[in-house]
Amino acid sequence: MTSGAGDSASCDFCAIGRGEDPSVEVVCEGTDWVAFFPLDPATPGHTLIIPRRHVPDLWQTEHPLGAELMIAAIRVGKAIDKALAPEGMNLITSAGQIAEQTVFHLHLHVVPRWHRDGFGDIWPPAGRYEEADLRDVADRIRGACADAT
Repeated sequence: MTSGAGDSASCDFCAIGRGEDPSVEVVCEGTDWVAFFPLDPATPGHTLIIPRRHVPDLWQTEHPLGAELMIAAIRVGKAIDKALAPEGMNLITSAGQIAEQTVFHLHLHVVPRWHRDGFGDIWPPAGRYEEADLRDVADRIRGACADAT
């Protein structure tokens, strides 16, 4: 699914995870993850959470690390809510170039939102697919989910 995954030696986010980039504004961290401000935030308080070890995207994450990253996202989200009192918040991650992933190291965006913050809509207009097609897709995903571990 993803391309350009690279390796940890040449990955900027791996360097951040190892603490090798002093210019990064770290706001929270755990044993297996670090949360920091991106260079070009979408809104004030926009925070990235990354695993310290190289994982190309969320779908290639092992279960224990995935669970730890969700705990981190909730912790950071609650901290952003307490500190900034946004009107809403997005949790966003992308996998693959077609999904607009530009850094091929898993990262979760926690984006505080306010009315008229300039971020824009994240969902396309409703009503683009036939109901029968969506039922077929649901059946196929249900079958694959039953086989997944």
